[in-house]
Amino acid sequence: MNKLKFSIIILFGVLVLFACDNSETRKGRFLLKGNEKLKQNDPQAAIEFYTEALQIDQKYKDGLYNRGLVYQQLNRLEDAIKDFSVILQENPSDTLALFQRGVCYMDNGEYYKALEDSKNLLTLQPENWKSHFLTGLVLEKMRDYPKALNSFNNSLIYQPDNAEVLINKATLHFYLKEFEKSEAALDLAQKLNPDEPNIYNLRSMISFESKDYEKALDWIEESIKINSKEAFFYNNRGLYLIYLGELDKGLEDINYSLKQNPKNLYAIRNKAIYYYYKNQKDIALNYFEEVLKKDPEMELVKEYMAKYNQE
Repeated sequence: MNKLKFSIIILFGVLVLFACDNSETRKGRFLLKGNEKLKQNDPQAAIEFYTEALQIDQKYKDGLYNRGLVYQQLNRLEDAIKDFSVILQENPSDTLALFQRGVCYMDNGEYYKALEDSKNLLTLQPENWKSHFLTGLVLEKMRDYPKALNSFNNSLIYQPDNAEVLINKATLHFYLKEFEKSEAALDLAQKLNPDEPNIYNLRSMISFESKDYEKALDWIEESIKINSKEAFFYNNRGLYLIYLGELDKGLEDINYSLKQNPKNLYAIRNKAIYYYYKNQKDIALNYFEEVLKKDPEMELVKEYMAKYNQE
């Protein structure tokens, strides 16, 4: 749920080229070329141009920041963390780099480092919605849902019309089984941004919890219609199809999701459920045990393990 928007630094104004080219002009020109490649959806070429700028000046903040963002988008999290850390070594109060490094640490599973960055951000900008939002995201990953919810509520104090924060708040209410509160937050988010696919994904999950599998399928189709590239939408659709008796169609979606992210434990769990209903229960058990080792609290796993033991 924590899909974040990235802001590339752009040089404003015109670079005036003198007869004698200087380093500021050259590194700025490489930055602009990198930005152009990014607009053309060529992130690797963008990285190369940002690197050219950094060969002129290893501590060039704009080059480090932009390259770090592209690394982050490509899930090269260690590389992104290094770039943001160079900025922070020069200026520990750089809130842009601090926020993005915190997100990278979180996505890399380094939750305590992410939490430290979020605490520093709160110290520097206690009245900025993003400071509280990052804290909430990290606490959510650490499964401290009440504190995470409190952080999202604090974030909304400073930016009440932020659909992204509202969706994350709705997600926490969902985890806490507070479905009416989750729906209320989603209603607000949908008014602000009706084209956000995560709204309909979460509505599908609420419908699934209510055992309304047809409605769950309708909602997830809305998500896929808006964003047909998001792997976890297909994983959810695969689960709903299994519960509607369309086992092989469900497996097709789950396998598609796993190709995008082979470590997705929810997809592995859903594959186990598929094999359970195909009466290939030894295969199902292997998948369930794999998930159980890595996430003992995941929904549905213990339920199916109990069914297996009763048979």
